[in-house]
Amino acid sequence: MSTTTTLDAVAAELGPLARRDVALGPLTTYRVGGAAALFVRVETLADLRRVAQVVANAGVPTLVVGRGSNLLVADGGFDGVAVSLGAIAEQIELDDAVARAGASVLLPVLARRTAAAGLTGLEWAVGVPGSVGGAVRMNAGGHGSDIATSLLDVLVVDLRTGFEGRVPTSRLGLRFRGSDLADHQVVVDARFQLAPGDRAESEAEIAEIVRWRRENQPGGQNAGSVFVNPIPGVLSAGEVIDGLGLRGLRIGTARVSEKHANFVQSEEGGTAADVRAVIEAVRARVSSERGIALRSEIRLIGFPDSPADGEGVQLT
Repeated sequence: MSTTTTLDAVAAELGPLARRDVALGPLTTYRVGGAAALFVRVETLADLRRVAQVVANAGVPTLVVGRGSNLLVADGGFDGVAVSLGAIAEQIELDDAVARAGASVLLPVLARRTAAAGLTGLEWAVGVPGSVGGAVRMNAGGHGSDIATSLLDVLVVDLRTGFEGRVPTSRLGLRFRGSDLADHQVVVDARFQLAPGDRAESEAEIAEIVRWRRENQPGGQNAGSVFVNPIPGVLSAGEVIDGLGLRGLRIGTARVSEKHANFVQSEEGGTAADVRAVIEAVRARVSSERGIALRSEIRLIGFPDSPADGEGVQLT
């Protein structure tokens, strides 16, 4: 059965849950790229279970779209089912020093909410413009901390096997800017162990991080840091790129930021192909002139050489 025929069958089974050819670019911070063949907005856990059942039976490629702050979608789009979480993943609950946040909650919102409640441990997250779900998947971090530092567990629904349950941090394979979670494993929410703190001190720290970001990082259409630091805490990717004089390097509608060399900016009406070309040009220069193989933090979706969706965490 062809991919098109299979997706037709999936669309028929999901009925009004699924929409055809929904543009993914506007759902990412690069704001470029094509459409998903099928797009599903899930508002309830029952809907997500239904999607998991249908997708598992069909065996079609899947993609979970959160705030899109680390996605680059090819101009040709994604030939599969893109899943976006709605109301089931938008809540924040505080129970003593434990915070439970839905996967769609923005990290800056979570940082401010927990600080206002007199809890410390997530102040750093105000500087990361992604969602909780995406942050868990890539073990996002900054300003001396990361997700793994305080994460207790996550609620996961596996679109391939139908598994649903809480998975402890120790089983997620969290590492520097990565994890073992695969695209078919949907993070619905996450729980964080925080500590009682001083609200004024936490909010002052948040204000300082926000000030630093405004002074040192660009706004506009970008996905934050493109490359993982070659030697965390010792040698940054931005330092290496800047040392080669690559600030401002432009290919078509994309360029290396003049403000921060580890950011790639896209222009309004630009293309994903141009963003990818800049990323690869920088990677090639750094490899040939410095002998460093830069690893990208950006997830490539729909490109011919996009990484295959792996097996992910073994969930039982």
